Amino acid sequence: MTKLLVRGAGLTAAITAAVGLLTAPAATAEAAPFPALALPFEAGQQVYSAGIHSDDGSTGVRNAIDFSPADRTVRAPLAGTVHLQHCAGGDWVTIDHAGGWRTGYYHLEGIKVTDGERVEAGAVLGSTGNALPCGGSSTGAHVHFTLWTLPDATAGDWDGMAIGQVSTTVAAAVGEPVDGKTLGGWRFTAGAEQYTGTATHVTDNAVTQLPGHFRAKL
Repeated sequence: MTKLLVRGAGLTAAITAAVGLLTAPAATAEAAPFPALALPFEAGQQVYSAGIHSDDGSTGVRNAIDFSPADRTVRAPLAGTVHLQHCAGGDWVTIDHAGGWRTGYYHLEGIKVTDGERVEAGAVLGSTGNALPCGGSSTGAHVHFTLWTLPDATAGDWDGMAIGQVSTTVAAAVGEPVDGKTLGGWRFTAGAEQYTGTATHVTDNAVTQLPGHFRAKL
């Protein structure tokens, strides 16, 4: 349930400064097919999701979804390399996966991983929280989980960048919609409005309306 605002120059100039490219990349053209991501927490427990939304909670590509697992432990959904994005208020976690995919984890407290660390699926990243290292806002402990496709390594250095810029100009360039993606055996579908949608368990077609609670069975 993260809502973030940004003000700045035109979109093209902002993307050039934020992503380090001369033009906005075609996000999906450079990435491999969507990987087999697990949910970013241990299966089998109750979880609350506030629904699918854009990274800033108001406009743009809906590449984000908030999760609050019962055990408050956030885990890597797939093997990859950690990149901590540093700000004056602390760090937040991103993981680069094979094929040009990146996942992000904002609001984490008690981060357990280090910059450049190689992690396997299921590795503990930290705890859900309300941390705001690069700005923004948060209501209730959760992880703001995000999807991106990176055209090359230079696009992923977001050190010192306000989360408002990441959630708008960067998301516009390389954000990947959550809609239609399957995570840990659950297919997520965006609703007509921000912070809505459904989670469908693919093996039995059980549907949970979002926002809402569901048991994250395999």
